Amino acid sequence: MNRGRAALGTLVFLFLAPGTVAGMMPRWITGWQVPPMPTWWVGAQAAGVALIAAALTSLVAEFTRFAVQGIGTPAPVAPTRHLVVRGLYRYVRNPMYLCVDALLLGQTLLFASLPLLAYTVLAALAMAAFAHWYEEPNLGARFGAQYQQYRSRTPGWLPRAPGGRP
Repeated sequence: MNRGRAALGTLVFLFLAPGTVAGMMPRWITGWQVPPMPTWWVGAQAAGVALIAAALTSLVAEFTRFAVQGIGTPAPVAPTRHLVVRGLYRYVRNPMYLCVDALLLGQTLLFASLPLLAYTVLAALAMAAFAHWYEEPNLGARFGAQYQQYRSRTPGWLPRAPGGRP
């Protein structure tokens, strides 16, 4: 796979996977209608908007990194040729899932939706299970010692601070 095909495949997967999980489903649950809220909730909604903006920016950056540096896609059917360990991957092994979780949490705050909160928890558990039972064994088999070294020095879910001890 070349970088052009990787970029196209990555773009398609971005719209299919995170676009469904963090776009279509929240829209279906909330109708993307912001309910009238008491003034004390405005700060939570502003935090939700900031979280959405940061998560979306980070998610697009990491998807781009897969195409450019990994020469592949995040999709299991067209994986990267190279193990991606730069960008947010320096601090945590699952930044894309964390970005999707943050998008969902931001929308939960913005729309003040308990059904969306329940969906967010279920989606986060499903992504964690997929990472643990599919991705980690697959990466270990594909990249061997390189992945095991990366895994041993980089936390899976709670990012370490930049400059933090590996």
